[in-house]
Amino acid sequence: MRWTNYFIPTSKETPRDATAASHVLMLRAGLIRQLAAGVYSYLPLGYRALRKVERIVREEMERAGAIELHLPVLHPLSMWEETGRVEAMGDTLLRLRPARDGDEGDWRAQTVLGPTHEEVITEIARAYLSSYKQLPVNLYQIQTKFRGEARPKSGVLRTREFLMKDAYSFHDSLESLNQGYQAMYDAYCRIYDRCGLPYVAVEAESGPIGGDASHEFMVLTDAGEDFVALSENGDYAANLERATCLTAGSVEDETVPRTPPAASGEPPLEEVHTPGHGRVEDVCAFMGLTPAQMIKTLIYDLKALRREGGKEIEWSGWVVALVRGDHEVNEHKLLKAARAALFNELFLSFELATPRSIEKLTGAAVGFAGPQGLSERADALLIDRDVAAMRVAASGANKTDYHVKNVVPGRDFGILPNPSFKCAVVVADVRNVVDGDLSPTGSGSPIRLRKAIEVGHVFKLGTKYSDAMKATFLDPQGKPRAFIMGCYGIGLNRIMAAAIESHHDAGGILWPMSIAPFECLVLALDPRDEQVMRTATIIHDALAERGVDVLLDDRDERAGFKFKDADLIGVPLRVVVGKKSLAEGVVELSQRREERKEPIKPEDAAAEVASRVASERAAGAPGR
Repeated sequence: MRWTNYFIPTSKETPRDATAASHVLMLRAGLIRQLAAGVYSYLPLGYRALRKVERIVREEMERAGAIELHLPVLHPLSMWEETGRVEAMGDTLLRLRPARDGDEGDWRAQTVLGPTHEEVITEIARAYLSSYKQLPVNLYQIQTKFRGEARPKSGVLRTREFLMKDAYSFHDSLESLNQGYQAMYDAYCRIYDRCGLPYVAVEAESGPIGGDASHEFMVLTDAGEDFVALSENGDYAANLERATCLTAGSVEDETVPRTPPAASGEPPLEEVHTPGHGRVEDVCAFMGLTPAQMIKTLIYDLKALRREGGKEIEWSGWVVALVRGDHEVNEHKLLKAARAALFNELFLSFELATPRSIEKLTGAAVGFAGPQGLSERADALLIDRDVAAMRVAASGANKTDYHVKNVVPGRDFGILPNPSFKCAVVVADVRNVVDGDLSPTGSGSPIRLRKAIEVGHVFKLGTKYSDAMKATFLDPQGKPRAFIMGCYGIGLNRIMAAAIESHHDAGGILWPMSIAPFECLVLALDPRDEQVMRTATIIHDALAERGVDVLLDDRDERAGFKFKDADLIGVPLRVVVGKKSLAEGVVELSQRREERKEPIKPEDAAAEVASRVASERAAGAPGR
């Protein structure tokens, strides 16, 4: 392929509002062009790289036994209502108006653009998989997805339209699901290895997809928007939503007070006038404390459905969360603990309470809530393990402009269930881990928080969707049973971006050979010189005949300009043909990652490049 016959609109200017390295370089190298917020066109160079990622994914899916199909982007809203995910997805679900005028009020006529395909694939299983003899089966597709991302940014890392591989497996037993899950987990590891990504697999929350267990595959980079918790010795890895740690407040640890320490000799509660000081930092400065000596009281408004007398009754209430002043509530953990405390009632909404609601519960303005007495008025008191382990602390006084010191957990608020309490009292891990916490494995290794990009996610869905959609098969006894499912997603665009984030320098992209748009770039430094062009063309044609993806830069431009473009687009191997080197009987062979240039006879260049490409391909071939 000749550069003059191809389309590579490179740019020397850093695009405005582009900060992530992958975003900057994909725009500057002419891989993509933004059409609208979160919507990108893939230009020829970028599309070649994307197709190579796609090929690797297909090869490993088929090696793992998955079967490809193609599912529609347009979904009836009624299918999402069937699984109850319309509310869970919220504005992420992009709705289309009905095709016919007059159908606007008919929910059955409404459609959405699919952000994921669990409902669609479950409908297919419901229609065609009737017996355990047909299981297990794993069906996958590579398809465009749409999500109503409120704040698209960082180029193709956070978009409203993206390309995804999603696979769905159907099983008749947990043992079969575990085997299928492991096969997909291993396939993902091979995919990322072949794409040259320095990834780490971490325990994860399932989020709106649902399910019993999941892992995320993350690429560590400062451009990431997620955080992962990694122990220094490598024995623990989890995303921030799920991560836990070893703590003196562990519910299994005997340091947690088991009975109220009424005889501990601690002084009684003492009110302190703290006018206008509601934030932890301000209170600590005023009272001469550290945040670790404070109890932070957060109140959530709750609406839920409760089953009474065979009917579902809507009710509202409060959930109170207690964490240490130097910690932050993890709302994923908190929601899970709240569901368990309130016996998994259907939550219609769960959000931080309004100032009016806080004052109604505590009698005080925002910033002055404390745990004392709230077990008599709230519906659930969820106490972080580190709070339960505190001997004495300070907190809000439930009185505007006042705090209290000498608060003793177990004496001044319950930490054990008590029939006299109106609410459920639970000690649980409800906080985010922080840098320096210890690995929960007990190894004593400190946890470090690192930024990362998620490039894939695997889920054990269980029967979440098959139960909701009444998708069943007949077991060996002829009884109907719900399919046990798994779900496995990879963001192909993100693999490209993560590869660039992991492999670039000041000059541009350093493509891994396996997903580089071209494997070799032949630079004709003096295209007006007949010998230079003849030699460059012979090398280019010989490489093309050997099956190497080769690009010939035949532009009549300055050498420095062409070298900068070569660095920018990041082709792994480079053959430079110039009058000066040809006068010495050689051309220059180099790798994009190295400054060293190797003189080589022109007649040997194609064979040497082809050999290196073949070696790289073999190292990244399926099964390696």
